[in-house]
Amino acid sequence: MAAFDADKLRIFTGRANRELAEKICAYLQLPMGRGRTELFPDSECIVKVDEDVRGRDCYIIQPTCHPVNGNLMELFIWIDTLKRASANRVTAVVPYFGYARQDRKDEGRTPITAKLVANLLERAGADRVVSIDLHAAQVQGFFDIPVDHLNAGPVLSKWFKSLKLDNWVFVSPDVGNVKRAQVYANMMGGEICIIDKRRKSGTKTEVAHIIGDVKGKNCLIVDDMITTAGTVTKAVEAVKEQGALDVYIAATHGVFAGPAIERLAATPFTKIAVTNTIPILDRCDAIKDRMVVLDVSALLGEAIYRIHHNESVSALFKGAAKDGAR
Repeated sequence: MAAFDADKLRIFTGRANRELAEKICAYLQLPMGRGRTELFPDSECIVKVDEDVRGRDCYIIQPTCHPVNGNLMELFIWIDTLKRASANRVTAVVPYFGYARQDRKDEGRTPITAKLVANLLERAGADRVVSIDLHAAQVQGFFDIPVDHLNAGPVLSKWFKSLKLDNWVFVSPDVGNVKRAQVYANMMGGEICIIDKRRKSGTKTEVAHIIGDVKGKNCLIVDDMITTAGTVTKAVEAVKEQGALDVYIAATHGVFAGPAIERLAATPFTKIAVTNTIPILDRCDAIKDRMVVLDVSALLGEAIYRIHHNESVSALFKGAAKDGAR
């Protein structure tokens, strides 16, 4: 990595994913910024920054995963603290951006909470936002500040290549995810298959039919997140019924809420890969022998380096992926 004036750059972390923040600092060869979150007896939180940030370029790492509302509030307080301490610029690095699914009114009398969260981040004082694989790309347009929307394609495609499979097909687990599957197919070659899914409720889906041929092929199912795992497990069952060979699942965000792990444990996939945008901890013991956790710290670290130096971030995704240090 090229030398730079580290005194002008500070990276802090909330409590949501300290391990990822430490890896980002290691990539950038910087110490973690000194600061902490403390709780009052009634569970209100207060952030204390223990070093001078006046005039500095500050980044706060905080995915808004479970507990979503608590982590989101902590992020707002971190931003407010840094702005009031006279930081020159505060960038919210939100590897997993919660509430992104509520990006439009699909029925009457419902909120657009993705826009609400965007407004709150701006009002808290964020000058910029960095995130990975937003559930809905249009969420970028909800902000009036710069948004760097990274994608985990270089990280996930490297894992796909490491499998050394023959005769593969990329599978979109629903119609809304077709573009993502097409991106991987263009990147690595191969065809795509689409699962035509009908949603019965917030937690239940039903496969109507499969568009494409999976018989005798290795299936690579790609998605941005796995929440309750209803969609992806139905997709695995559907392609298996149509004669697929091994089935591999890759998703950027392993949310794994509610019955997700129980459903996955009972599903005949071969391997599943998620990134460390959300800490996995011991939530996935039932499928740990079939799970791979991929590291996005170099991707985020490189983005932070480029933002700090006013270099192109989109160039990260043109040509070869950055898998390690510069």
